Amino acid sequence: MRRQRRTKIVATIGPASAGPEVMEKLFLSGTDVFRINMSHTGHDAMRAYIDQIRAIEARHSRPIGILADLQGPKLRLGTFAQGGAVLKVGEQFVLDDDSAPGDIGRACLPHYEVLAALEPGHRLLVNDGQVRLRVIEGSKKRVVTVVEVGGKVSDRKGVNLPDSIVTLSALTEKDRADLEAALVKGVDWIGLSFIQRPEDIAEARKLTMGRAAIMSKIEKPQAITRLPEIIELSDALMVARGDLGVEMPLERVPGLQKQITRGARQAGKPVVVATQMLESMINAPVPTRAEVSDVATAIFDGADAIMLSAESAAGNHPVEAVQTMDRIAQEVERDQTYHPVIDAQRPVPEATGADAISAAARQIAETLHLPAIICLTSSGATALRVARERPEPPVVALSPNIATARRLAVLWGTHSVVMEDSLDLNEEVERACNIAFREGFAKTGQRVILVAGVPLGTPGATNMVRIAFVGGRDDGAD
Repeated sequence: MRRQRRTKIVATIGPASAGPEVMEKLFLSGTDVFRINMSHTGHDAMRAYIDQIRAIEARHSRPIGILADLQGPKLRLGTFAQGGAVLKVGEQFVLDDDSAPGDIGRACLPHYEVLAALEPGHRLLVNDGQVRLRVIEGSKKRVVTVVEVGGKVSDRKGVNLPDSIVTLSALTEKDRADLEAALVKGVDWIGLSFIQRPEDIAEARKLTMGRAAIMSKIEKPQAITRLPEIIELSDALMVARGDLGVEMPLERVPGLQKQITRGARQAGKPVVVATQMLESMINAPVPTRAEVSDVATAIFDGADAIMLSAESAAGNHPVEAVQTMDRIAQEVERDQTYHPVIDAQRPVPEATGADAISAAARQIAETLHLPAIICLTSSGATALRVARERPEPPVVALSPNIATARRLAVLWGTHSVVMEDSLDLNEEVERACNIAFREGFAKTGQRVILVAGVPLGTPGATNMVRIAFVGGRDDGAD
């Protein structure tokens, strides 16, 4: 099950892909990580999905990552007496905390923290920005707005606040229940939605207690203003371009995508580019040329993974969408400009032993044309630093921890294998060479380079590089 590309694929499970047969086809077509959108998935369905994924994993002996994506504090209007209302430009529209059904002049916004945070001049974007309101006066219980872009509003439509910092926790009561259920079932990644501050991530980390890694979704302007702090506290990032494009000018999103991608790579943390990548394939069997270029751009940017949302969850062609992403990634990575572009974006190694070793391993592997860089890693830290270098040879991550191997499924260029633990270095080197041969990365007589921390099993202690021959001989270079 060796992938013929470096960029990973995340596919969302939904009604179109919930069956075990379709799910297995998605995996065989190229899915490395399955995303469960908790906005639309109950706990029983989530457990069933995870059981099916783990069964696929067992049949194919390949670690598969699972991302539980929490809904977050999605703001929504209340209900309307007639199911909705058509707002006209220039008219006033009131938002308040009255739960009575709305009409053409008012509606309930059942979040007192939001009403308190709104100030004159702040914008409210309703239904993905199709209707735009601007605050002209307000209080903690009632806000008067003027309609700047008219249109229909209806029951439970979403509201975005690009100008306001709301003191809402990034975890609602629903999120906390979903989080605990997902952690008990053993997911690998938790996606945090609508974060605004580093404190949102710290709150989630207290609840996860190391049981899963945290992927912060960047989709609000407030998160952009504190991006370095958010990157530092996160285990991975997601460029959630849907809501980001609603709350910020659309023309800024491509630049922000590059900024987030490069910031994550600088920190040595995986980054996923998501939303509307192959949107037309929800209905059509082939994507548009523009969509293909969009996916290719994310790959040229050096993203660790690219993600399908509705295309695989609710579309008519979920398997074809994954196959299309797989073909695009393979073709881009074969392009003669790919490695020069990726190399030009390479961050300067930090002044640490781990970065010095990782940079040296890449340079040695590329100078000697070695077929693989093998990382012996307990926590995954060694593989993360090596993958940050974006080496030309693939990275083979060998870990005694299945949880580590699954989390690394989202990491660029990394093929994870669960290997029995040993404290004997020579035994580990021999076993690693055998695995490189078995998994098709090296032939007998070829050399591979190994990166590890000595003593073995010490998390975050990357301090050794060694060249070994597949088939028993050893250069003894360490």
